[in-house]
Amino acid sequence: MYGRFRIQYKGFNMADLKLNLNGLKLKNPVMTASGTFGYGLEFQDFVDLNKLGAFIVKGTTINQREGNPYPRMSETPSGMLNAVGLQNKGVDYFIENIYPLLKDINSNVIVNVSGATISDYIATAEKINDLNHIPAIELNISCPNVKEGGMAFGTNVCSAAEVVAAVRKVYNKHLMVKLSPNVTDIRAIATAVETAGADSVSLINTLMGMAVNVKTRKPVLSTVTGGLSGACVKPVALRMVWQVASVVKIPVVGLGGIMNAEDALEFLMAGANAIQIGTANFIDPTITMKVIEGINAYLDENGFTSVKEIVGIINQA
Repeated sequence: MYGRFRIQYKGFNMADLKLNLNGLKLKNPVMTASGTFGYGLEFQDFVDLNKLGAFIVKGTTINQREGNPYPRMSETPSGMLNAVGLQNKGVDYFIENIYPLLKDINSNVIVNVSGATISDYIATAEKINDLNHIPAIELNISCPNVKEGGMAFGTNVCSAAEVVAAVRKVYNKHLMVKLSPNVTDIRAIATAVETAGADSVSLINTLMGMAVNVKTRKPVLSTVTGGLSGACVKPVALRMVWQVASVVKIPVVGLGGIMNAEDALEFLMAGANAIQIGTANFIDPTITMKVIEGINAYLDENGFTSVKEIVGIINQA
């Protein structure tokens, strides 16, 4: 299976992995998912950040957040639950302390932006808009592990469109919107945020889940429920990416359970223009490099000259 093991590929006619996401130029379709890659700096001993298509830093809010009480993570069969609750030191801390360390990296650094109110989203986006070396934000309207905001915006067509339109007025770079799977019809949300001004959509965020400790007879997580991620969510994520790609004209970034290059190829073939790797980073911190190599190996071995040739190929006659 492509990318499951570190293989030294030889004899490549290096396929063209470059792509353009509505103005956001990527070296290759491999990104990292917010919340699983820190600020990127934590992975520098394992990954050449310059080789990534993009990396999305941890969720950033207008003010510092302590996150949810412990315990807030739990392993599940083929996945994990988390209820971290967007713990971060706020956008000003990011600007003053983290941005100077990221601005010279030769990759797309994207900031995941969240908030409890629309005014929070606006204020955070405005501050990041002024950073010359941040070409995009990922608007997180779909986080299932905070008690206010987040998913409340992402599960309603009107509120999703409202927050995107408000941010669009103050943010003039690439606006990616992260969608929640915890909805009846994700296509309706996707088309609403597209109309409101999104440049791309990323999906899926984590699924709502929970676990119970039968010895204590209490929920495992302090918040009772949390976000489910990992290999177990891939079939759901893949289905939703295929659905959304069939109804929107803007680029789709697929994520959810991508553990190796073959998983990534499935998402591309289902209509994703690019992919994000999340939980797999915890298991293998070098996985992004393996996936890039694996995608190139597949393209080379099957006679494709560009990654764009396989995007949405399952729907081609």
